[in-house]
Amino acid sequence: MNSTNKPDFIIFTDGGSRGNPGEAAYGFVVQDGENEIIYQEGKRIGINTNNVAEYSGVVAALQWLVKNVDKDNITVQFFLDSQLVASQLGGLWKIKNENLRSLFFTIKSLEEKLEGKIFYHAIPREKNFAADRMVNLALDHKI
Repeated sequence: MNSTNKPDFIIFTDGGSRGNPGEAAYGFVVQDGENEIIYQEGKRIGINTNNVAEYSGVVAALQWLVKNVDKDNITVQFFLDSQLVASQLGGLWKIKNENLRSLFFTIKSLEEKLEGKIFYHAIPREKNFAADRMVNLALDHKI
């Protein structure tokens, strides 16, 4: 965290499937510590469940960070509208599904590469509009 106690990065992630399972996509929006959008992405991921899509958004955002930022002692605040994923990644809830467990370990491996502090927060769906927009653009084949 920088000297003003602002996180270095704020990331909103989302995932969705049309049908569950169904055609799925993730979306994420990266902001700097001043709330300026510095990157956004949405991508279709084939037929998957909503939860896999939610996890995939976190994986993709972490992969982007690993590839594109100085990894020295950064602080990242993630905001998701999935209580399940936020609670599982925060260590509050157990992961029973094997597919989600595999994605969880991928995320933990990426976190280690960042050498920083990462926090996950569940937020109401209406506060996650930017990431949700990326999901829907991807599902509508507009990006």
